[in-house]
Amino acid sequence: MSETAVDAEEVERVAELARVDLADDEVDAFSAQFAEILEYFEALDEVPEIESDADLVNVMRPDEVEASLDQDEALANAAETEDGFFKGPRVS
Repeated sequence: MSETAVDAEEVERVAELARVDLADDEVDAFSAQFAEILEYFEALDEVPEIESDADLVNVMRPDEVEASLDQDEALANAAETEDGFFKGPRVS
């Protein structure tokens, strides 16, 4: 694959989506790096597929009911509570 497989416009679009400002020389550098990454993915196409049935085994332990804190104990060290629940900062 040639390094022009990822053009500057595509890099600028990805940078915009990621909210990253790139200088012109950085756009060129990322174009080359993205092209190299895509070459690695193309190499995966060359890996032969095999037919196999995986022996699936549940590795999780069964759920067990155990003693836990009551609501007052759980909220005892909370910085803020409201109506019996933890209160955190607003996120929007």
